[in-house]
Parts: sequence; C-alpha cells; structure tokens
Amino acid sequence: MTHVLIIGGGIAGPVTAMALRRAGIEASVHEAYPRGADRAGAFLVLFANGLAALAAIGADAPVLDHSFPSGTVEYLGDTGRTLGVRPLAGAGPDGTAPRTLPRAVLHRVLREEAARRGIPLAYGRRLVDVVRGPGGKVVAVFADGSRAEGDLIIGADGLHSRTRRVLDPDAPRPRHTGQVTVCGRTRAPGHAAPPGTYRMMYGKHGFFGQVTGPDATTYWFANLPAPEVPRAALAGYTPDRWRRRVTEAFADDGTPAAALAAATGDDIVGINGYDIASVPVWHDDRTVLVGDAAHATAPNAAQGASMAIEDGVVLARCLRDLPDAGQAFAAYERLRRERVERIVALSAAMADRIVRTEGERRVRDAEVERRLAADARDAPDTDGSADWITGYRVDWEEKVC
Repeated sequence: MTHVLIIGGGIAGPVTAMALRRAGIEASVHEAYPRGADRAGAFLVLFANGLAALAAIGADAPVLDHSFPSGTVEYLGDTGRTLGVRPLAGAGPDGTAPRTLPRAVLHRVLREEAARRGIPLAYGRRLVDVVRGPGGKVVAVFADGSRAEGDLIIGADGLHSRTRRVLDPDAPRPRHTGQVTVCGRTRAPGHAAPPGTYRMMYGKHGFFGQVTGPDATTYWFANLPAPEVPRAALAGYTPDRWRRRVTEAFADDGTPAAALAAATGDDIVGINGYDIASVPVWHDDRTVLVGDAAHATAPNAAQGASMAIEDGVVLARCLRDLPDAGQAFAAYERLRRERVERIVALSAAMADRIVRTEGERRVRDAEVERRLAADARDAPDTDGSADWITGYRVDWEEKVC
C-alpha cells in the first residue's frame, strides 16, 4: 500500500493526511516545531470555500465547534465615521457565515482530528533533505538525524518551505509585500465590535480590523506599511513594542483602533508580510507542494488557510483517481495553479490601501460609500469579485480524469 510522508503539520498537512485517508492512502505527518509552538495572538478567517472543503472529508465539525460566525462587515473612515455596512462576502449557499478562530486552535483541532483517525504525527522533525531510497522509495532526512521512508512526499511546510527548495534549488524566495501585520486579542471591556460584525477601519497610516466573539474576546489586526524587519530583529520584538507601534500608527485617527491596541495585554504578535507570485515547480515524480509551500499569499484576502485546505482535498482526489503519482501531480497542478495564483495577485493588490492626503482620503471614503450603497441596492457582491473565490467547491465524488 502507498505510504505518503507529509512535511508540515500546520493546516495543509493534517487536512491532506485526512483527505488521503478517505481516499484509501496512508500518510504520516512530520512537523518541524515542538508540540504547542504556534504563535499566540494570531487568528484567521475560514470562508465558505474552505469550510466546504473540510466538509468534503468530514472534518468541518471540530472547526465549527471551536470558531464563531460573523456575517456582516462595517467600514469606518479615519475620522471614525461609518462609511457603510454590508453582508460579509463569502457566506455559503446554506447560509454558513465565515468563521473566526485563533490560528493555534485551528492547528490543534486539525491535528487532534487527524490523530483521532489514526494518522501518525511526529514533532521536532525539521526536514533538511530528500533522497531516493531502494525500490523507488523516497527518504526524508531530518535535522535531528532521524529518517522516514515512503513512496511519496508532500511538502506542506509553509512559506519558507524546505521541501520547495529541495525540489527546486532555484525556486523563488518569498518577497516582502511592503507591510507588517500585527495581531492581538483582548477581553478588555468597552472595545467590542457589534455582534457578528467585522469592523474595518481605513486609517491615515494603516488598515485595522476587529471582531468580537461570543466569549467577549476581541480579535484585531493591523496592516502597517513598513520595510521588512530582519528575522533576528523580529525575534526580539516584545508585545509591548508591537503595542506601541500600532497605538502610534492609529493615534491621529478618530477610530477605536488605537484605544483597542492600547488595551491589549501580551497577546500580540507581529509578522512580516510575504508572498510568492508564482512557484514555477510544484512537483516531480515523487514530491509535490501544497498550501503556502506552493502559493504563499499575503493575508489581505484572508484566503491562505482556505486555499491550503482546498489543496489537500483536491490532491487526494487526484491520487485516488489517477494511475500514477506523476499524472496525479500534474492534474492537481492543472486544477489549482490558475485559481491560487489569481488569489495571490488579488491579495497583493489589496496591500496598498493607504492614501496620504486629506483630499485623497475623502475621495476614498466617498467611493467606499458609493460601492456599499450599490451593494445594498443590488446584492452583497455586485461586482462578482467574491463569487469565484468563496463560491468554489471541491466535489469529492467527482472523478478526476
């Protein structure tokens, strides 16, 4: 029986392993970090397309149990004036609203569900190389000196994927998007967003969003135009330093952003924004990439997690239905590349939301109000921009050919 080694235990890794198990293919997951090493503070949104892909393999229930829905988005200008309110694009046809949860919680529940299904997960396994073994096998070589042998390798090891580099030494490196993203969460009273609503704020020096869950925890993010922070320096940034940076960036605005950041304790984390416009090599005859390893995207479109989940389910269908790995990998790339690269490009274009002058900001506010008013008259998604993103569905029963 085929055995697949999956490198990376974040989102794409466990989902791919569960999808393969449903397709009758055994897999083991090898995660570089120790158990419980996920970033505090960071959170994400799963839209209907990601939730539907989880449902296709029966893995949506634990995610729904640990997340909360938000069906509305409210936009504020830098003066604090509400520009408009609209349904949040991305609800499913059954009314399923986008779900918010901490990234660490999503990692945990996916791993727990994979383990419940009998899928082995190993921690502290940082990949350094892939070599060919006897009989066409592949061998993953890890930094701790251990090895694992399998028939195929799936690189689900994220933005700085070692699998991608082993597969193609000339693979492009992540590019900085010109912004840093800071995430935080707090239960400080007096700073909640309206129930079931994402509040988005156009600031003079950044873009800010917040949402409040049923337990009164408010999650927020700030996208700040900034040069890349060197990795060594980034490791030394404390929550207090990030808090001050965000508070100062929004101090001149009339929105709640600065006060919310100031009221947040140590649940704050900041990261550089990166993407990769296109990864030329997705696979060879024994190795293939999924998730951020294949198509790293900036967080602006909030589709990174959903795309990774889609990848795992589509790849499992291809391996289930096609006679050899090379054909399956080629079909997977054919089904996925155009879609994900289009989303990467869209998310990159969304990074530049800052307008510098007072006059430009008022023009921006008027355009946002006009668009939201048109949406309210016609439909939640009048320009169709979200239909191709969140309306995408993986049909598990359809045969790949």
